[in-house]
Amino acid sequence: MAGTSNSNVLIIGGTGYIGKFIVEASANAGHPTFVLVRESTLSNPAKSSIIDKFKNLGVNFVIGDLYDHQSLVKAIKEVDVVISTVGHFQLADQDKIISAIKEAANVKRFFPSEFGNDVDRVHAVEPAKTAFATKAKIRRTIEAEGIPHTYVSSNFFSGWFLPNLSQPGATAAPRDKVVILGDGNPKAVYNREEDIATYTIKSVDDPRTLNKILYIRPPANTLSFNDLVSLWEKKIGKTVERIYVSEEQLLKQIQEASPRLNVILSIGHSVYVKGDHTNFEIEPAFGVEASALYPDVKYTTVEEYVDQFVR
Repeated sequence: MAGTSNSNVLIIGGTGYIGKFIVEASANAGHPTFVLVRESTLSNPAKSSIIDKFKNLGVNFVIGDLYDHQSLVKAIKEVDVVISTVGHFQLADQDKIISAIKEAANVKRFFPSEFGNDVDRVHAVEPAKTAFATKAKIRRTIEAEGIPHTYVSSNFFSGWFLPNLSQPGATAAPRDKVVILGDGNPKAVYNREEDIATYTIKSVDDPRTLNKILYIRPPANTLSFNDLVSLWEKKIGKTVERIYVSEEQLLKQIQEASPRLNVILSIGHSVYVKGDHTNFEIEPAFGVEASALYPDVKYTTVEEYVDQFVR
């Protein structure tokens, strides 16, 4: 029965953006939870509130480093499940986790750092293309080494894309005009970070998610850019001017944009123009959908999420 045997879980990158939610979900679900940290992180004032929260949750800190093989092997030997939530610049270095898992030889499941698009089913341009390819390469290495795994395709983080209705650089949701990439019809998926973490942890001991992609694609959170703007208009009681950017214009903008903005725009192209969140069916051969697997999880809908920005 899923969830009866609470595996020991190690999170690598646990003080990072999505990592902290996963650590919390793991501890709250009753898993003995371990976080790999450097000595310097424990004493870093910028991380103290996260560290204190982890302490209150009874999280175990394991001193180690992604770049210190022995410390990694030692940490991995304590646990059954390893979840990587390392950031963008460390994605390629997850091969170090893979070699430590091979040496430790006791891991029942590895979750590499994904938490976005399904990188095997994208139609991306640079610079997103390279980031997706890096994640895909890690998948191939995991498979080649025969490591039991789950890949989490959580699509968009609500916290990144909903507060400003996906308007890069804007600090609030627009009330006058909104820029829409493409024709606004492909459906994207937005999930609250806490819900992504809950679904991820639910899946760690679940045989149905073994060697599969766990897609977090709840029906109420799957909506087109046009749907999102209409929802927002309904909430604020006024019509917003819609400015559509053609694919051709967008590709030109990506090429001219500064670093970071070009990443955001190229991800927008993949999702809003190419429809890469939803332009394929989830086949039982390779994937399962989280809200169908775990109907007991009460996830936050996009509509509930945007309510907080109406006032």
